[in-house]
Amino acid sequence: MTGAVNDPALASNCSKGGLFMAKSTKKSAADKDNPFAMSAAMMAINPASMQAWQEVMTECSRFVMDRLQQDFETQQAILGCKSPAELVQLQTEFYQNAIKQYSEETMRLMQMMSDAAGTAVSEAQSSTKRRYDDVPL
Repeated sequence: MTGAVNDPALASNCSKGGLFMAKSTKKSAADKDNPFAMSAAMMAINPASMQAWQEVMTECSRFVMDRLQQDFETQQAILGCKSPAELVQLQTEFYQNAIKQYSEETMRLMQMMSDAAGTAVSEAQSSTKRRYDDVPL
C-alpha cells in the first residue's frame, strides 16, 4: 500500500489539511426551522423555567440600557470638563457608581436565579408526588 488516496473528494479534503471524513451537506431539522423553536420547546417542557429565563434576560437588557445611558451622559459631561481635576472627579464618581450598580445587579440576578431554581425544584417535586385521592383502586 503506497498511501495514495484513490477517491478525488477524499484526496481534496486531505490535501487541504482536513480530516479523512467528508463533511455532510445536509441541513439539520433545527437549521431549517424557526430559530425560536428551542425556546418554544423549553416553554412546553418547563414553562416556569422559561418564564424565569425571560425575566432574567429582561432584567439584563434593562440594566444594559440604563448603563449605556449613563455612559453617554458621562461622555457628554467629560466633554464639558474645564480642568483635569474636574475630569478626575467625574471619572471617580462614574467608576464608583458603576461598581455599585454592577454589584447590585449581580445580587439581583443571583436572587432571581435562586428563586427560579427553587420554583423549578418545587414544580418537579409536585409533578411526581402522589396525592391521597389519586391512588388507583
